[in-house]
Amino acid sequence: MDQTSGVCELERLLEEKSDILLVGHFNPDGDSIGSMVAMHSYLDARGIRSTMVVPSSFPEFLHFLDPENEIRDFVRQPDAALKAIEGSDLFICLDFNSMSRVEGLEGPIRRNGSPRVVIDHHLGPELSDFVLAFSKSDISSACEVLFEVLMKMPDIDGKVSNLPARCIEALYTGMMTDTNNYANSVFPSTMDMASMLLRTGLDKEKIQSAVFDNFSESRMHLMGYMLQKKMTVLPEQHTAYMILTKSEKDRFNYKEGDTEGFVNLPFAIRGVLVTALFTESDSFIRVSLRSKCSFSVNEFSKAYFNGGGHAKASGGRLYMPIEAIPHYFEKSIEKFIASYQGTPFDK
Repeated sequence: MDQTSGVCELERLLEEKSDILLVGHFNPDGDSIGSMVAMHSYLDARGIRSTMVVPSSFPEFLHFLDPENEIRDFVRQPDAALKAIEGSDLFICLDFNSMSRVEGLEGPIRRNGSPRVVIDHHLGPELSDFVLAFSKSDISSACEVLFEVLMKMPDIDGKVSNLPARCIEALYTGMMTDTNNYANSVFPSTMDMASMLLRTGLDKEKIQSAVFDNFSESRMHLMGYMLQKKMTVLPEQHTAYMILTKSEKDRFNYKEGDTEGFVNLPFAIRGVLVTALFTESDSFIRVSLRSKCSFSVNEFSKAYFNGGGHAKASGGRLYMPIEAIPHYFEKSIEKFIASYQGTPFDK
């Protein structure tokens, strides 16, 4: 189904349904929260009831998008989240390509049985999970996909000024954060979208300050510690990695989102083209992978880290002692490079 036909089908669903649930992925980031808030704001302006739910907490620096605490967090508000799911007659899934990405919410959502729409930019969407999919991978963010969809909605009619101010702010935030402030995954359409949003009078400096200048002192100390004590550089593999343990998180009074951007820090080193960050939690080790060359961290993650994502930005999980990570990672990248089809480090 082309996007124009898809928009017509979405319009039909919105007119038929009365209680819509907007769903973000586990460990929601700026694109997840931004796309949810943008859609919620758009629906609210149309007088359509919607509720926002996420499977886990989101970083404190994104709370400016949700000043009235409208987002239901399944970890902290399980009863409210489940009640919202039970009462919904349409699910709009934002910034994820498979129902497995909502973790503990997957079962309740599937049991509800209402139709599901996805708006996303990740590779390999599981289309059987959804009745309608707006999926595009050669684009900056789910917020950019959503922007394209909203611009085609009959009431917006291609005019950015018809979007609510809160929607515009949220769309810009999601796009800005998912491109790491325009450092990666930027396409001509991305800059077109940014220009159109800015022409509405959007205060981008306010958003940038809220996102990038709103961390704690302990987070800054943690960053320095990670760079000085926890970064390992593998010159032959053009790679650097860092490992953060639970005890170190406690030592630096870690809060959700405190490691935001850490995985990109080693790129400042000449010759480093691939980076990894391993963060220990109670039940698994979270893996973040980045690339600024032809090395596909999506394929690397799928092969060794139970994950996936984009060619230059992916994630995954490991279930092993944190002490085993250095050996496992270094051997894994050696094997992956040896089996790589083509030259992995072409820029």
